[in-house]
Amino acid sequence: MKLQQLRYLQAIARYNLNISEAADRLATSQPGISKQIRLLEEELGVPLFQRNGKHLSGMTAVGRRVLEYSEVILREVENIRAAAEEARDEQAGDLRIATTHAQARYILPPIVDAFRHRFPRVRVQIHQGTPRQIADMLSHDEVDFIVATEPMLASGQVIVLPAYRWSHCVVVPKGHELAGAGAIPLERLADYPIVTYLDGFSGRTKLDADFRRAGLTPDVVLTAADADVIKTYVRHGMGVGIIARIALEKGHDDDLVALDTEPGLSENITRIGFRRGAWLRGYMYDFITLLAPHLTHEHVARAAQNPDPENLEALCRNMEVPEGISHCA
Repeated sequence: MKLQQLRYLQAIARYNLNISEAADRLATSQPGISKQIRLLEEELGVPLFQRNGKHLSGMTAVGRRVLEYSEVILREVENIRAAAEEARDEQAGDLRIATTHAQARYILPPIVDAFRHRFPRVRVQIHQGTPRQIADMLSHDEVDFIVATEPMLASGQVIVLPAYRWSHCVVVPKGHELAGAGAIPLERLADYPIVTYLDGFSGRTKLDADFRRAGLTPDVVLTAADADVIKTYVRHGMGVGIIARIALEKGHDDDLVALDTEPGLSENITRIGFRRGAWLRGYMYDFITLLAPHLTHEHVARAAQNPDPENLEALCRNMEVPEGISHCA
């Protein structure tokens, strides 16, 4: 049995049993993958896939079990490599982060800058995507960390820790009839067309819940994943904006007025997640602490060593999660 055979098995499963796509992604040939899978099946003495002629139509029950074990094996292979790399040079390597636009645009820049000054020989990769996409990146070991606000869809195999708090605010252009209104009652806000985030982005889940609790149905006329897009349409008079307060930029957004609501909108918590069993290099602990100073090396190590949900809950119960500060503020 070869590690490469397990990688081929994993790729075929990931790309919906499409051997051609798996071959393209792995920069190899379709016949080469097919041959190695046949050799693996011959060695094991069982079929791993259901076949319809020359095409794969599904995985057998034992094939799914083998896939699960192969993912554990390949993850441990990466941990061995990471441990060896750290032994050779603690100050060099890669840091791969998957996150959404809001975090990449408004929170991470000063943190990554401070990290690079501390570890100039670590290469930083930032991958942007939807919450589901970044969860998939982590589940396939394409990144080391995910940073997101919406529920992390990859949880179960992911250790998730609270990083910082933030809240939404209402934004209108200067001169708008609400600009001098102070805190706006939700009932009044619901009378205006609203421009805000897409479902599944930047705390939209809690925002919807706030209106439901008040027995209100807001008139959401336009949604976007990006606060910059929302602000643009607010300037064009499309409606009243609701964005993350961290997305307001001094100097750039001085033509907009930020307003609170009454009652206030629910607070959100952005979290950082990493895979259970992952080898965290020393500089990765430093990155976590730069992002969330309350998550010390000791706290993160305790979470990694005992990722049981009850232990994580106890660990986080008395943490004072700080408020996130935008680099634009």
